[in-house]
Amino acid sequence: MAPHFHSMDDVINEPERVQFEFFLDEHRAALDACLDGLTEEQARRRLVPSRTTLLGLVKHATFVEKVWFDEAFTGRPRTEIGIPAMPDESFMLDDGDTIESVRAAHLEACAASRAAAAPEAWMTW
Repeated sequence: MAPHFHSMDDVINEPERVQFEFFLDEHRAALDACLDGLTEEQARRRLVPSRTTLLGLVKHATFVEKVWFDEAFTGRPRTEIGIPAMPDESFMLDDGDTIESVRAAHLEACAASRAAAAPEAWMTW
């Protein structure tokens, strides 16, 4: 079983891959935490002139995970993956998007990304 790291100090002398995975997961967790304690209305509130909302950012991060770790790794087209053709569309929220559903999709995409990027996954190529 791999060691569990708690801080940057724990990984600074580890191999680059270990550092990268730790930092990426740390940023994923920070993005997820931005929704903690918010109401649905607060998570959807636009605070800038663009479509950007906190909930939309997490939804967009889900899109990015799928672009980098599914489309880029597997070559599958976005239509097959079920993601928008254009990045701007990935910020758009529909009536069915909730904090719970967007969070769950993001966590699922992150888990799929970890699996796709795992060294064992590359051994089968």
